[in-house]
Amino acid sequence: MAASQLFCYGEYVLYKGKSLYTVNEVQITESFQGLLKDLEHITYASYLCELIQISMQDEESDRSLFVHLISAFYFMKNEIADIEILARAFEIRLLESTGFCFELERCIACGKKISTSDYISCQYGGGICPDCARVNGRPVSYAAFNALRALSKMSFQNIYRVTLSAEVKEELYKILSATISQNYFKKPKSLETLNYLKGVIVNE
Repeated sequence: MAASQLFCYGEYVLYKGKSLYTVNEVQITESFQGLLKDLEHITYASYLCELIQISMQDEESDRSLFVHLISAFYFMKNEIADIEILARAFEIRLLESTGFCFELERCIACGKKISTSDYISCQYGGGICPDCARVNGRPVSYAAFNALRALSKMSFQNIYRVTLSAEVKEELYKILSATISQNYFKKPKSLETLNYLKGVIVNE
């Protein structure tokens, strides 16, 4: 029964029937049951799993993304990273793995090299220079743009070193949520209740 619990990580031997799989054998590596201890941990862990579900087809494999997911679970279990920054970093890796990575070095419209930007195109996934039209996107502070760039470049294993202000974290959440909602067939719902309790409104 433990092997079928939420967030359980292990090696599973499956038998494929006509329409369903049956678990024949399992060896648990880490149960991650500590993630069930409070609303915040279970919500964020569920959210990362939901992102995988909405971004990939059944039986599709992405080992790199799987490693990021398990790493995120270990970070949450041991409480060695800011859980919001961890979620943002995972969202960035998810977008990259599924072909929606951000262009943050050059203007997404004209290709001009940019050092920073105060506008993000959610439709095309990148920064806009001062000379190009600003449509289908959202204004962003320079601090949030630079944080998005840093998280995109940084090794996922070093995310625990990052600290950001509450304002920048909220900006990143809104940018990435809008991008995810626009590029996948289904909008993730796991964080909505938690964000409602925190008073975070995404679609401003």
